[in-house]
Formats: sequence, C-alpha cells, structure tokens
Amino acid sequence: MIEDYRETLEKIPLTLADPVELHRICVCVRKRPLNKKEITKKEIDVVSIPGNGVLLFHEPKQKVDLTKYLDNQVFHFDYSFDEDTSNDLVYRFTAKPLVKTIFEGGRATCFAYGQTGSGKTHTMGGDFSGKAQNSSKGIYALAAQDVFLLLQQKRYTDMDLCPYVTFFEIYNGKVFDLLNKKAKLRVLEDENQQVQVVGLQEMPVSSVDDVIKMIEKGSSCRTSGQTFANANSSRSHAVLQVILRRRKQLHGKFSLVDLAGNERGTDVSSNDRQTMVETAEINRSLLALKECIRSLGQNSEHIPFRMSKLTQVLRDSFIGENSRTCMIAMISPGMSSCDYTLNTLRYADRYTHTHTHTHTHSAVCKPNIDSELVMTSISEMEDRFYEDLQVCR
Repeated sequence: MIEDYRETLEKIPLTLADPVELHRICVCVRKRPLNKKEITKKEIDVVSIPGNGVLLFHEPKQKVDLTKYLDNQVFHFDYSFDEDTSNDLVYRFTAKPLVKTIFEGGRATCFAYGQTGSGKTHTMGGDFSGKAQNSSKGIYALAAQDVFLLLQQKRYTDMDLCPYVTFFEIYNGKVFDLLNKKAKLRVLEDENQQVQVVGLQEMPVSSVDDVIKMIEKGSSCRTSGQTFANANSSRSHAVLQVILRRRKQLHGKFSLVDLAGNERGTDVSSNDRQTMVETAEINRSLLALKECIRSLGQNSEHIPFRMSKLTQVLRDSFIGENSRTCMIAMISPGMSSCDYTLNTLRYADRYTHTHTHTHTHSAVCKPNIDSELVMTSISEMEDRFYEDLQVCR
C-alpha cells in the first residue's frame, strides 16, 4: 500500500546546484536508510521524502468495516533529505551557510536531534565502517575545512584570526572535557553575565587534520550505553566548538552538537536507576533546548537558557543579533520506530514555525487537524520527561 502511494509522488531531490537560502533558524530533516536489522525483520519503510522540504509519514490503518486505508501525515521543513543524500549535500544546506557567521563576529550552532540509532553521530562525526569512523566525512570536519579555506582569504588574513577547538560532553547535567582525560568542568557566569566553562582546554589547530585528530580523540571516550534501539548508544551530548580569536579576544564561535538520543525510560535495556536517571536528564535537557529555540523563534525577550547545562553552555548562541542556528532532525524509517519518528517530527516541526504546519489526509481528503489536537501531540515529549522523572524518584 505504501509503495503504491510512493510511486505516485513526484520526487524533487536536492542537488549541489540548488540555491541555499539563508535563515536565522534553519530546521531540516534527514531520513536514514533501513538498517540490516530492519531489513532482516522485513520492516516497512513508513517515511517518504519527495523533496521541497516535505516529509510524509505513512500509517496503515483499518476502518471498522475492515477496509484498509493509508493515513499520510505531511510535515514541512526548510530542507528534507532522503536516504540517498550524502553528508556533503546535507552539510551544504545546513552547517556550511553558518561558517561565515563566525568570521563576521557572530555565533553559530548546528545540532543533530533524534532517536538513538537514527544517524546523528554519522551525520556529525562521519561515516562508519563497522566500528571504524571516517571523521573526514562528518559535518564536524567539513565545517573545519571551510573555516581553514576562509582563513586563507585576504579579507580574513588581514584580521589576524587564530582558530582553536574545544570538545566536551554533557552527561547527567555535568560537563567533561573530551580532550583532557574527561576532566570535570564547572559552568559559571562572570560579572558580565557571560557563561564560562572553567578549565575547558582550547586547543590551537592549524589544519583540518589537526581537527580530525581532536574529533577522533574525543569521540573515543564519549559516554555510551545500551538502549532499546542501539547497543552502543551515546548517552551524552557532545559539543565540538570551532573558535576564532583575534588578539586573544573571542571573535566568533561555531558550536556543533551531537545530541544524546531521546528515549523513554521504559525503553532502555536496563532497569537500573542510573540508566533511568540518564534518560530523564537527557529528556530534560532536550525539553530545555526546545524551549530556548522556541523563544528565539518568537523573538522573546527572555530565553530560558538556565533550564539545563546544555542550554547554559550554548547561551551565547541564543542571544545577540548575529547568531544563527540549524537543527537537523534525524529520522529512523522503520515501522518499529513509528512513535519515536513522530515525536522527532513534532519536536522539529515546533521549531519550524510558532504555529504548526502539520496536517493529515487519507485517500479521502480530510480537513486539517484541530490545533488543540496538534498541541497535545507535540506535548508528548514533555509528558514523557515527567513520567521518566517519577520513575527515577
């Protein structure tokens, strides 16, 4: 049924020749291919991406009279990437437009969000072959490559800019330096209300190879654990920052964030308290991030960055006129991931606009979903966080 419907869609995939639009907040979605486990189980692919920023979520249903029909939920984003899209193409439309921001004295943030196993670390960190990672193919390294290319341009060589890299993780509300033996760090506000990560090492870099070495060193000691969807799931948020200094003063900063996978407390493989606490803390920080981006999108005077360590350390990305943000929502296409996929889409859709662009239709055209129903659906993540928190107590 889904394949038949998919055949009727006109596909307009993105290409390198397509123009890149500039956004203060850019929200994209990327679908990964079915993995070996899903193919072995003969899972149905329930996600289609025809292009033009559109994603369709297919849900086979059955009426009371046993008539089968297909319920297709449509989501709209700035860009949508199908399972055949390369990291290079994703980078071109997401993080690449943000690089110049830091040369202009601004702050940029690009983060990958989604269920564990949906492709976040592949997108940010690079291609995997077994457990081996090719870091040169991830957004981390691609952004660094463009930074060094711009540093060679005369308009910037005259500015005497020096590049540095930091790499740290946020685990259970605590910050650890991935380039300094996971040293525990403190997050404080100075007298100018600027957030400082005390003790975080800024490593000077002179080439992309230097950055790749930092990526591989930091990634090797990132906290991981076993979950329902992934035997080696990242249980921390990893933040790689490319920093430009001019005569030792901060000039620009690009934060590239590989978020921990969002899970329900009931879906982790272990029922021990530590794992439950991890899950609740992850969901709490993701909720805080959503609130900050939503406030930013509404041009709110108050940005609630103090809600979590994650949003606290990213504070300067949420303030100032010259700050830009990109979110890449990662989607698992299999039927078994339906709940997670919908949660991710609703989470990302809330960023796209202050009002929802989601509607539902089937073979017989239906009116748009009632706004109250949409708001209820979007709040599922908040409900899940509070449920997880109760389990931990």
